[in-house]
Amino acid sequence: MPSAPVRYRIQPLDLAGHLFAVSCEIPEPAANGQAVSLPAWIPGSYMVRDFAKNIVTISASAGGRPVALEKRDKHSWRAGRVPSGAALTVSYTVYAWDLSVRTAHLDQTHGFFNGTSVFLAVEGQTDRPCLVDIQPPPVNAVGNWRVATAMPEARGIDGAAQRHGFGWYEADDYDALIDHPVEMGDFTLATFTAGGVPHEVVLTGRHDCDMTRLCADLTQICEWQIALFGAPPPMSRYLFLTMVVGDGYGGLEHRASTALLTRRDDLPFHGMTGQTEGYRRFLGLCSHEYFHSWNVKRIRPAAFIPYDLSRETYTPLLWLFEGFTSYYDELALVRSGVITPADYLELLAKTITQVHKGSGRLKQSVAESSFDAWTKYYRQDENAANAIVSYYSKGGLIALALDLQLRIASDGQRSLDDVMRVLWQAHGQTGVGVTEAGVFERVASVGGVAAARWLRKAVHGTDDLPLARWLKPVGVRVSHASPKAPSLGARLGGATGAAVLAVVHEGGATHRAGLSAGDTLIAIDGLKVGAETLEPMLARRAAGDTVRVHAFRRDELMCFDVSLDAGECPVQLELAPRPAAAVQRLRKGWLGT
Repeated sequence: MPSAPVRYRIQPLDLAGHLFAVSCEIPEPAANGQAVSLPAWIPGSYMVRDFAKNIVTISASAGGRPVALEKRDKHSWRAGRVPSGAALTVSYTVYAWDLSVRTAHLDQTHGFFNGTSVFLAVEGQTDRPCLVDIQPPPVNAVGNWRVATAMPEARGIDGAAQRHGFGWYEADDYDALIDHPVEMGDFTLATFTAGGVPHEVVLTGRHDCDMTRLCADLTQICEWQIALFGAPPPMSRYLFLTMVVGDGYGGLEHRASTALLTRRDDLPFHGMTGQTEGYRRFLGLCSHEYFHSWNVKRIRPAAFIPYDLSRETYTPLLWLFEGFTSYYDELALVRSGVITPADYLELLAKTITQVHKGSGRLKQSVAESSFDAWTKYYRQDENAANAIVSYYSKGGLIALALDLQLRIASDGQRSLDDVMRVLWQAHGQTGVGVTEAGVFERVASVGGVAAARWLRKAVHGTDDLPLARWLKPVGVRVSHASPKAPSLGARLGGATGAAVLAVVHEGGATHRAGLSAGDTLIAIDGLKVGAETLEPMLARRAAGDTVRVHAFRRDELMCFDVSLDAGECPVQLELAPRPAAAVQRLRKGWLGT
């Protein structure tokens, strides 16, 4: 007989107090006392977040009688024995006031949660099917609340949810349960079809978005990605769950949906001509998370099969899962025709410039960055630029270099697209986890041993990539813009208008002079300086000039003589005019136009 499902119930209990009430009914608890636990981290965000810290109250019962519940560690409990044949119910409240894509948030306007924040795992029974009763708030404070989730509506039971309604939903097991985030509220909903599959765009928060244009652009992006891997897509329905705010950015992938956070000014508005930089950024975010439907949700590192959400799980492969996805997120925009090649090269140039800013790229490889994501990339401090490299950004540049090399060596017959398809067929469609050695084997099968050898050296090395060498054969010129002003070799931070040094670059002007991150600049050559006036003041000077800087370190006034560096020269990329036919053919294969 099939296993009886674990039944969960979740309800917004106190909107102003940001509390969800949750219960977990276990039909067949372990005879010697059932253990339950909440994950310590959420897949796709490689940092231990200890979600159990947000459980405010918790108790257990069976047959209406209390059952002892002993806390074993920071995120797990064990219930006492219950009478034979009796179900165990664990009831608890969860504080939800983190407006991010990773956890849970509840107020009078909406509710949002990831399963990792609210649903206890029944240890030893996580393979059981799950039923979830999503209930409305006691008082519907704003409009008519609905539910948006890719979790399937339950079948064949009383109270089963209708599409976008409250009621019972189902998941095959606990892993599926926590991979379907839920949005509830009075949201905007639009739909489109890509690859024969319905897609939904959900916007929560005040906005003036042109939903028709957004759906049209997303249709092109999704259709292109589906064609890359081969139809049909690996989901029967897909949702873009989007929280619209005044200032924010983020995304997290799931098997049939993504949770997004965006600025309302980044959305397209009615009558908008062309594209804003913010809208391109939002489309790139959507593209990135959608590409994860294949690359990391189904083509998964062997270390993540199965997930161990109780502790850090290390892999040196995030350069593949995040870096290669970062390459394709913007490439999909130009290949699908949503942005122009010039727009794409501008985005690519910004990535190259950003990677070259930090000296950490010369000390840490992307494989090391991947492995250390838990303690370094996701826990960055003021010295991060001098110590680490982003497996997103440099991983994306490695993907670019590999793609161009494969295209050039084969006269356009092979590319990184072929590598991704091979990975999909060998790992995504089979569920077999990929290892680092396996990645190199797949690359060798497409581009030969030399390509695999180059990739191994690139991901384990710290040398800068000679991108100009590979961009030239596809008709792209590399140059550098003239600096606007001399540089202090530092980056400002803070939102107060004060000139606070957030990052001091190793070997830069401020570092050589003795300034440190956290110092607040108050005067240059006797004149008051702030965040807005710093660059105009520096623009009146030249590289090599020495300026006297007064700054506060904590509450102590200090004085420094700073010899200014040459200003930043951002990378510029442009299409070479009138390319030869062979160059034009390679470029068309790469950019799709």
